[in-house]
Amino acid sequence: MDNLFIKFALLQALWLVLAIAGTGLAYLILSLPLRRHERARFFLDLLETGLKQGRSAEQSIVSLVQTGDTSLGVRFHLVGAWIETGLRLGQALDRVPHFLPPRINAMLKVGEEIGDLAKVLPACRRQLQDGASQSRGAVNYLIVAAFVLTPIAPAVFLGLAVFVFPKYVMILQDMGAGLPALTQFVLGTAHQFGAVLVGVMGLIYLAALVYLSGPRLRKWLVPVWDAVAWRVPWKRKRMQRDFSAMLAALLDNGVPEEKALQLAGESTANRVFRRRTEAAVGELRAGTPLTVALQRLDDSGQFQWRLANALQSRGGFLTALNGWLEALDAKAFQQEQAAAHTITTGLVIFNGLIVGTLIAGIFLALIALIDAGVKW
Repeated sequence: MDNLFIKFALLQALWLVLAIAGTGLAYLILSLPLRRHERARFFLDLLETGLKQGRSAEQSIVSLVQTGDTSLGVRFHLVGAWIETGLRLGQALDRVPHFLPPRINAMLKVGEEIGDLAKVLPACRRQLQDGASQSRGAVNYLIVAAFVLTPIAPAVFLGLAVFVFPKYVMILQDMGAGLPALTQFVLGTAHQFGAVLVGVMGLIYLAALVYLSGPRLRKWLVPVWDAVAWRVPWKRKRMQRDFSAMLAALLDNGVPEEKALQLAGESTANRVFRRRTEAAVGELRAGTPLTVALQRLDDSGQFQWRLANALQSRGGFLTALNGWLEALDAKAFQQEQAAAHTITTGLVIFNGLIVGTLIAGIFLALIALIDAGVKW
């Protein structure tokens, strides 16, 4: 009795440890975008405070590094170490590419090029709002991965189809009874269903890997990543938001239209967007008005007429375009959440159909077996 109690207590302790470990892992996974963006927000606060005190970005970073503060992590100290060797901020960020999100890196380089980092900080902060939306979407995917498409689901399905159903078939054949049509269908397509389950489960875990890797994976898949990002509606909306905010800030700062357009395209850190920006710059050089050249970057036409109105406004481009930036942000959030709910709902329904078909096949085989036993 004592040994049984000890085994039970050990099992309970093991279950508790696994539950705590699983909860901690889920927290780490879901909070990754928020933690990345919080680190970037802290860094931007540091830059802004230093600029207000009349210090350069490099001086602010080096002064904090020398205090030994570990709040921003090891990569911040690596950036500071590169700056101490004589590099500028943009050059140091290139040496530590995973410290900040790629678009913030690109925006800070633009601010460095025009000689006024303070002008690009609002656009950088706006980009940091995306972490909450990404985390909400990840919650839906995590629930599906944990409770619907677990690794054991295909194994159970194939195990029943390979080891359980054939026994029913043998018994029914011995009794001279026929096999139900649905059971025959399940038996005939068991391996295909199992392969589909494995494939869908693999896609879910691949998406989890992409989510966890963040900017690291992008470094190896830049052309593919940028092309996919351009075609994902909410990512394209956010690129347009960042581009619009940067272009407005540059125009307000007196940067010529051609240069402002080029720098704003570079701030998106996306090759597809940059190519379209270069084409727009070519049209601008050929004498096309800025509002017409921007059609390559916004098919809806809303940005053009908003920018045309901003040209006649006395409050500045950024002030005039605030409504457009907020609309893009809201639309991107709506599209990302709608996609997350649609995908997860579809996966739950798909999984339910497969499980329901399997259970129906089992029960029909049992009913046929009982009928055959009564007649036999």
